[in-house]
Amino acid sequence: MESWLKTGRLTSGKRISDSSLNSEPPAVCIENISENVPGSSGLLNTQDPSAGLNIQHTITKRVATQEKTSSKKRRYDESYLSFGFVPVGMTENSDGQCVICNKIISNSSLVPAKLKRHLDTNHPELKDKSVSFFERHKEVRRTGAAAIQKFVKTDNENATEASFLLSYKIARAGKPHTIAEDLIKPCMTEIVTCVLGEEAAKKVSAVQCSNNVISDRIHKISDHIQDELISRLKTSEMFAMQLDESTDVVGLSILLVFVRYPFGGSIEEDLFLCTPLETNTTGEEIFKVIDSYMTKHHIDWNKCIDVCSDGAAAMVGKIKGTVTRIKEVAPKCSSSHCVLHRHALVAKKMQYELKTVLDQAVLIVNYVKSRPLQSRLFKKVCEDIGSQHQSLLLHTEVRWLSRGRVLLRLFELHDELKIFFTKQPVSAHVNKLVELLHDEQWLMQLAYLADIFDKLNVICKALQGRATTKFTVNDKMSSLKNKLAFWIECVEKHNYECFTILNDFLKENELRVSSDVEKNIHEHLTSLTKSLHEYFPEQLQDMDWVQNPFVNHTKPSMLSVSEYENLIDIKFSSTLKQKAITLLLPFVTTYRCEIGFSAYAYTKSKYRNRLDAAPDFRVQLSDIKPNFNAILRKYVKKFHSSH
Repeated sequence: MESWLKTGRLTSGKRISDSSLNSEPPAVCIENISENVPGSSGLLNTQDPSAGLNIQHTITKRVATQEKTSSKKRRYDESYLSFGFVPVGMTENSDGQCVICNKIISNSSLVPAKLKRHLDTNHPELKDKSVSFFERHKEVRRTGAAAIQKFVKTDNENATEASFLLSYKIARAGKPHTIAEDLIKPCMTEIVTCVLGEEAAKKVSAVQCSNNVISDRIHKISDHIQDELISRLKTSEMFAMQLDESTDVVGLSILLVFVRYPFGGSIEEDLFLCTPLETNTTGEEIFKVIDSYMTKHHIDWNKCIDVCSDGAAAMVGKIKGTVTRIKEVAPKCSSSHCVLHRHALVAKKMQYELKTVLDQAVLIVNYVKSRPLQSRLFKKVCEDIGSQHQSLLLHTEVRWLSRGRVLLRLFELHDELKIFFTKQPVSAHVNKLVELLHDEQWLMQLAYLADIFDKLNVICKALQGRATTKFTVNDKMSSLKNKLAFWIECVEKHNYECFTILNDFLKENELRVSSDVEKNIHEHLTSLTKSLHEYFPEQLQDMDWVQNPFVNHTKPSMLSVSEYENLIDIKFSSTLKQKAITLLLPFVTTYRCEIGFSAYAYTKSKYRNRLDAAPDFRVQLSDIKPNFNAILRKYVKKFHSSH
C-alpha cells in the first residue's frame, strides 16, 4: 500500500493475491480513482497526505458497493420452468433444480441464458418441449417427495414416537414413570443387542424415557384424549353422566365423572372428569367444579339427559344437592339412584334372629383371621384334612359380595373349625362361639344365609359391568321378584330344594327344619320381597318395543299415533331410534366410578402419594385410542434422541 501511494500506480504484470484482498483495499486503476477524488487533476499528488486518505476512503466505499452488488440474490421466475428448472426451497431467492436430472445450480446462475445452455447441453432431446411437459415432471417430483417424506422417518422421529408409545403403555398399566428408565430400557437394549446386534441397540438407546420425559408424554397424550372426547361430546346430541366422590391415600377428595354418549353407531363410555376437590365436598362445590369444566370447554348442559349417583346427601339433596343443581341448568335431565347401592340396601334388612346368626359367624371368623398364629394353625389343619380351602374370609360391611362369600366359606369349613377348636385352649367367651358350630339349628340358619346371600350375589354381579341399562335392571329385578315368590311358596310347603346348601345339610344329617327356623326363613324372604318392591318399583311399562321392535305390540301409551306407525316400519324410523337411545343411554349404576377409585388407589399408592394422577388416570381408563402422528405434529417441534 505504501509503495502504491508513493508511485501512484501498480506494479505491472503482478496480480494481487486473495490474502491481500482481505487485508488491504483492492487495487483499482489510479486514473479512474483520481477522476472521482475531489481536487485531483488526473495525477496523484504524493506530497499531499490528505489526498492519500481521500483516495483510500473512496476505494473502500467503491469496493463495498461492488461487493453488495455481487451478493444480490436473484428471484426465481415462473418462466424458468420452460427450461425445466424449479426452485429448491420455499424462499423467493432459493437455488434452482432441474426437474429432469435433479441438478442444483446456484442462485447466481438463475439467468435464462445459463438455464437454456443446461437444457441444450444436457437434455437436447427436450429443448423443444412445451411448458406443460415440465409442469408434469414438476408435479411428479412434488408428489414423490411428499410420499417419501410421509413414509420415511428419521431415527429421531421413530425414537420420539416410540417414547410416546412406551409412555402410553406405562400409563395404561398404572406403573411408576421411573420403570421405563430403570427397567424397561435396559432390558430392551440388552435383548435387542443379543437378537439384532449393536446397530439396532443404538437405535433403541435413542428412545427418550427419563422420568420427566415419560410424565410429559403422558400429559400430552391425556390432553389429546381429552380434546377428542370434548370434540365428540360437542357433536353428539345427548349424553348421560355418572359421578361419585372419594378420598385418596393422602386424604384428598377426588371427584370422578363418567359420560356415556352415542358415537359412530354405538354407545361409548369414557372418563369425563377426574379432579380434586380442594375445600368442601358439598353438593354445591361438586356442581361448581363440574359446571366450570363444562363452561371452559363449551359443552351444552342441555345435552345432558340423565345423572346417576349414589344416595349421599351431597349428591341427591333436594335443595343444594349436585343432582338438584344439575337439573336447574339442564331441564330435560333426569336422575337415578345407583342400583348396586339399592340392591345392597335390599339385602341389608334382616330380622333379629338371622342378624344374630350373621354377627356370631363374623365373630368366629375374626377370632381366627385376626391372629396370625391361629390363621397358620387353622391352615395346617385344613391341609392335613385335605380341604378344598385353607383359610376363612374376612367380612367387610361395605363390600357388596362380602356376606355371601364369608358365610359360604364359613359353612364349608365348619367341620374343620370343630377340629381346630378341639386342639386349642379358648376363653369362655370364645367357647360359647365354638358351641354354636355344634348347634344344628344355628347351622341350619347359617346354611340358609349362605344360600340366600349367594343367590343375591349372583344378581349383584349380573348388574355390574359397562353395558348395564334400565332394561338389564328391569329383567334381573323382575326375575328376582318372581323367584322370591317361588321360594316363599316352597318354604310354606316345607320344600328346601331351592336352597342347595341347606338342602344338602338336611339330607346329610337326616334333619328337618324346625318351626322356629322355618318362621325366620319365611319372614326374611317376605321382608326381602317388600324391600325389593320398595327400592325397585316397576318403571318400564310399555317399553318392550325398545328391546324387540319386530314383535307385534299393542300401541304403547308413551308413543303417539305417528310414532306407533313408525314402529311398524322401524327399520326406516330415525325418530324412534332417537327415542330408544334416550332410554338406553342413561347409567343405572356407578360401577365405572367404583372400579375407577380402585384403579386410582392402585396408581396413586402410598409410594407415589405426591403424584398428580389425573393425566395417568385418563390414559389408563379411556377407550379412545390416541393418534400418535397427530400428537407428534401438535406437540413436537424438533425431534431429539436420548443422550
